[in-house]
Amino acid sequence: MTESLKHKVGRLDSELAQEKKNVKAALQWSEMRLQDAGVAEPRLEAATLLEFSINRDRTFLIGHPEYRLTAAELELFGDVIRRRAAREPQQYITGIREFYGFEFEVTPDVLIPRPETEMLVTAALSEKGPASICEIGIGSGCISITILLKSPAATALGLDISPAALAVAGRNALKHGVQDRLFLVRSDLFAEAGHRRFDLIVSNPPYVPASDIPTLQVEVRDFEPHIALTDGLDGLSLIRGIIQDAPEYLIPDGRLIFEFGIGQASAVTDMLNAGPWQDIRIESDIQGIPRIASAVLKFS
Repeated sequence: MTESLKHKVGRLDSELAQEKKNVKAALQWSEMRLQDAGVAEPRLEAATLLEFSINRDRTFLIGHPEYRLTAAELELFGDVIRRRAAREPQQYITGIREFYGFEFEVTPDVLIPRPETEMLVTAALSEKGPASICEIGIGSGCISITILLKSPAATALGLDISPAALAVAGRNALKHGVQDRLFLVRSDLFAEAGHRRFDLIVSNPPYVPASDIPTLQVEVRDFEPHIALTDGLDGLSLIRGIIQDAPEYLIPDGRLIFEFGIGQASAVTDMLNAGPWQDIRIESDIQGIPRIASAVLKFS
């Protein structure tokens, strides 16, 4: 940080703490702090975190720059800005992430849902309405819960090796009123799936190669659960297991849909072509990166 920038940040700290404890000063101070910390969109994030801290919306911030924060609001805002400046993800600070138009609780025990994962839900919903779903690695529950919200007659089995993740998924199911249609079981892949067969199996498995972890964005590398990011190997071992075992848990003509990583499309396609699959599809995200695989189980 240059001396002039240090002076400006110091002045803003003083103004916020002593004289101008209002929305305008809070936004100026926090934007400078986040910009200096290397946060990509400091102005937007500062506003979002101020909304969270004073429990008001963006319209209020725009229309009431003179609003003076209470002592409790000021203390909370200072704390969340310090956390974000340390590169903790905003979603873990607020505990909320929007996905497919719905709000989900997120904690450091689960991945933060990504926009590209919404493609997986869209792919699932584009098929005939699934009556039964199995999700491998349910995490926050955003995928299965969204499908259930869009398919009122469906039921789902959510499997995850992490008890903490299952607890988050359970709270999200309760929040969205689908707790009676989502059954949660601790399981390593399909190990505890029982003898049921499903119309649809979905998964966003850990697919980041272990060698790529050090290159990830700080927010991902240092804060998101590695057990949900990587298999500790080449990023494909769990995908191999899902493709290999899924036929045992699908009805004939049932569909498997899963997300995979950058540069893995060829390997994924080869795995599917080697098995009892038809109607194999690879879909790309808005950046043109192959991201979602879909395949139908052949009739015996």
